[in-house]
Amino acid sequence: MPSQAPDRRQPVALFGVRGRMGQSLVRALRESPQLRLAAAVGAPDSSIVGRDAAVEGPATGVLVGADVALALRDAAVALDFSTAEAVLAHAEACAAQGVPLLVGVTGLEAATRRRLEAVSRQVAVLIAPNTSVGVALAIRFAALAARALGPDFDVEIAEAHHRLKRDAPSGTAIALGEAIAGARGRTLAETAVHERHGDCGPRLPGSIGFAVVRAGDIVGEHTVLFAGDGERLEITHRAADRMIFARGALRAAQWLAGRAPGLYGMADVIGH
Repeated sequence: MPSQAPDRRQPVALFGVRGRMGQSLVRALRESPQLRLAAAVGAPDSSIVGRDAAVEGPATGVLVGADVALALRDAAVALDFSTAEAVLAHAEACAAQGVPLLVGVTGLEAATRRRLEAVSRQVAVLIAPNTSVGVALAIRFAALAARALGPDFDVEIAEAHHRLKRDAPSGTAIALGEAIAGARGRTLAETAVHERHGDCGPRLPGSIGFAVVRAGDIVGEHTVLFAGDGERLEITHRAADRMIFARGALRAAQWLAGRAPGLYGMADVIGH
């Protein structure tokens, strides 16, 4: 009997395998000609530990473990779609073993982001609150529009997600706001308006408003509105299938594998 050809695809370690994105990534890795699932990690008390990484569909042959160091031993790159509370421990383990890390977790606190920046001096770290290539382009377009239209145009960002999403505004909405504020030479902290209720007075010049919807099974929708006197420009991205995020994450993972230490984003993946 002829021997089986070795699998030359790059091995991937996956944190947060049980979540929606985790299972989408399991599906995408089955189809990837460049990457393969090598290890999947769950919380030590999770019922999925010891089971196949695929909750549905064909088995992967990879059992979910709780040992982070073991999962990273043979990995070329790690993908983290777990929880904001677990990200730092995973990042530090990746730094210790020299494994590049893509962080797709949203709702990260400022202290966590600062620690990830420190980790990126040891190993490549890509922070992507949204791994859609289309969203990466939308962020770029929004920054371009902000520079071109100038401060006379008011900006509003509206986003909608499914009823189970916990953080608000979404990481993508915040990334859009940061890109727009930065293009205008400001920070989002200076310009963001998250709540309007009652007599809140006239709009503050240069402010960036946010509106949030949580309903049904909406995968993800984001619209940036630039409103001037007599004209409006809207930049919209709508996600109909969570697999677009999984495919974008794998594209980013392939780009990240073997990358020099540094802090990266999806803009680096799609090129400047």
